[in-house]
Amino acid sequence: MTTPADQREVFEYALIRVVPRVERGEAINAGVIVYSQQFRYLRARIELDEGRLRALAPAADRDAIRAALGAFTKACTEGPLAGRPLGERFRWLTAPRSTIVQPGPVHTGLTTDPAAEIDRLFDTLVRS
Repeated sequence: MTTPADQREVFEYALIRVVPRVERGEAINAGVIVYSQQFRYLRARIELDEGRLRALAPAADRDAIRAALGAFTKACTEGPLAGRPLGERFRWLTAPRSTIVQPGPVHTGLTTDPAAEIDRLFDTLVRS
């Protein structure tokens, strides 16, 4: 379904956080995942700030964290969830978990371009 360029549609997003010491509750925003049913869009954009991670948790397993972050990106387009509807994949990816890499709460907005939204959100909420 195509949407006229001037028609804004609902989208949902969540930050992807690295919480190296869950008991402390300190988090680093390492990515964002954006979903729009109307635009048939589901993407994650990830970038780990290694310096911030070193400052919060010098002994953190960076390879394991990078692999967990990469799984969010891959799950949007491939893997065992690839055949599932986009909304179902988004709900699975944003389900609360108590692990080092976890999604934040889901937020909503209106957009005419979800690809532009993921860039805007990433630049605003993830990049230092």
